[in-house]
Amino acid sequence: MLLDNTKNGFTLKSNFELKKAYFLFRIISNKSLTNIGKKALQIALKLRLPILFLVKRTVFEQFCSGESLDDSFETVQRLYDKNVKSYLSYSVEGLENEKSYDLSLKEVLNSIEFVAKNNIIDFTVFKPTAIANSKILQKVSEKKILDEKENELYGKALERFDTICNLAHKKGVKMLVDAEESWIQDPIDEIVLKMMMKYNKHEAIIYNTAQMYRHDRLNYLNRLKNIAEKEKFFIGIKLVRGAYIEQENKRAIKNNYKSPICDSKNLTDTNFNNGASFILSNLNIFSLFSGTHNEESIYKIIDIMKLNNINKNNSKIWFGQLYGMSDNISFNLANKGFNAIKYLPFGPIKEVIPYLIRRAEENTSVKGQTSRELELIKTELKRRKSI
Repeated sequence: MLLDNTKNGFTLKSNFELKKAYFLFRIISNKSLTNIGKKALQIALKLRLPILFLVKRTVFEQFCSGESLDDSFETVQRLYDKNVKSYLSYSVEGLENEKSYDLSLKEVLNSIEFVAKNNIIDFTVFKPTAIANSKILQKVSEKKILDEKENELYGKALERFDTICNLAHKKGVKMLVDAEESWIQDPIDEIVLKMMMKYNKHEAIIYNTAQMYRHDRLNYLNRLKNIAEKEKFFIGIKLVRGAYIEQENKRAIKNNYKSPICDSKNLTDTNFNNGASFILSNLNIFSLFSGTHNEESIYKIIDIMKLNNINKNNSKIWFGQLYGMSDNISFNLANKGFNAIKYLPFGPIKEVIPYLIRRAEENTSVKGQTSRELELIKTELKRRKSI
């Protein structure tokens, strides 16, 4: 099978790096150990214990590309040498004040300039809540009236969105807008729609993210298509399964409403595959960024491409995986000529710890993901030992 070739999959990993990755995924696969590690890390940071070096040499090096854009470029180049592209993300999370939003804006604008100067990178990305207050987004989503101060802050957030998308358009850099929790996603969808209508007149520059564990997202894609046909613009979609399943279901139970999440993983998988099929059937309007580690979905997309004689390197179709995970997918796809790309988070070690904790928690909750990583690493170490 295409994605089973561990020689290609781990071409950039030394034996030491593979063994370190195996150790990390063993820990992540154990929910109790992950929770203990999370609490110990939070306590150590509060007590200002000197643990950042340990974090750097373990989870940071596994899942992040560096502390700055310049630090990350060595990783970008190493990936590119194997035909795997990169997109860089300033992954500082959990800060909610105007100063942090302006700092995040500056980092995103810097990343656009950085991509524009380096023709081996095509995309960059940002989280809406890195530049906009989530409480205000929630009020807008719930159609509540904003007070004067909130209106002013929301206006500033809209300005940041437009500043980012305007520069991306001017520089020809494709911009991925991450998804958030369902209770703040509606206004984000509307903002990104306006950005697409404004800046995607000739090609898809601005991409929204559709979390297909939500049972309403196929309707969303269809609505977008209808609007794009009428208003004459192109749609960029990053298709993912979703990152907030536990928060979504807990909140739905607490507030006594139907969860927006599909009732089962099988339904989520079907929803994702149907979304990909819908987009691939409408490539005259859509561009697809398939952000998934699910091998079955990737094979389905490849089958659709073959069936419809779509070129492997069609510029409207990308396969994205997280840095430090699913290298068997990224490197094997790239080796066969598909557009493969890695998500490279960067930022000061202390500031990206919330991202790293979330990454560990997500891996723990995704059934089969860490066991697949462990299986592949064991297979490759065994293959190397037999040489």
